[in-house]
Amino acid sequence: MFSPELSKSPYRSDVRQNGHILLLENEQPWREMLSLALEEQGYRVTVTSDGRDALPSIQNHNYPVGDFPFNLLIMDSINGLDLCRMLRHQGNSVAILIIGLRESANNSAFYLEAGADDYLTKPFGMREFMARCRALMRRRRYCQLPEPVMLQYKEVILYQEECRVLVRGQEVKLSPKQFRLLELFLSYPRRVWSREQLLDIIWGQDFIGDSKTVDVHIRWLRENLELDPSKPEYVITVRGFGYRFG
Repeated sequence: MFSPELSKSPYRSDVRQNGHILLLENEQPWREMLSLALEEQGYRVTVTSDGRDALPSIQNHNYPVGDFPFNLLIMDSINGLDLCRMLRHQGNSVAILIIGLRESANNSAFYLEAGADDYLTKPFGMREFMARCRALMRRRRYCQLPEPVMLQYKEVILYQEECRVLVRGQEVKLSPKQFRLLELFLSYPRRVWSREQLLDIIWGQDFIGDSKTVDVHIRWLRENLELDPSKPEYVITVRGFGYRFG
């Protein structure tokens, strides 16, 4: 017996959602109603009734990080258990929602232990269904925040988005100009930069001053990076040309 809400579409949103959902449901009426409801909310939906049809899309071990084609898998309890186990064994952390019959609700623990993120028992209201789908995808996005963007050379690590630098595991405080110099050096290790190039890139073409400004900031940068600034390991002077890193 379907919930009366399933035959309606009162939750259509004008804001299109980003997300690709695999709906694996063996009962045709449920399959059609759920896919329609998801599409009306702006999701892209791939629909199938058989777990074997879904295997080519979800069992690929070679997806690059972040390139798995689905943001959420919605699977009936008939197909879901083995697929959950397979995906989690592969290390795939995609959000999984299992839809089961009321008489199988007592077995929900098996699905959750196999790796499902949530379990929903038929019949259910469309509002609850959509809320659970959104919550699962939102939770998964927060769990998969990208690693901080960083540049590294030997024991010098620069976190670009945090404006933070670690040297031999210790945080050092750099001025904005020193930070930008180090960021440039780490982006192009061993490339030689003339003083004029560094002035143009770091200080800007409108800078009024001379190249000694670069030398001063290089000296300060060495004091923060080098064990012995008089014998630099990182910021190297290339006589007659300028500076290189490493």
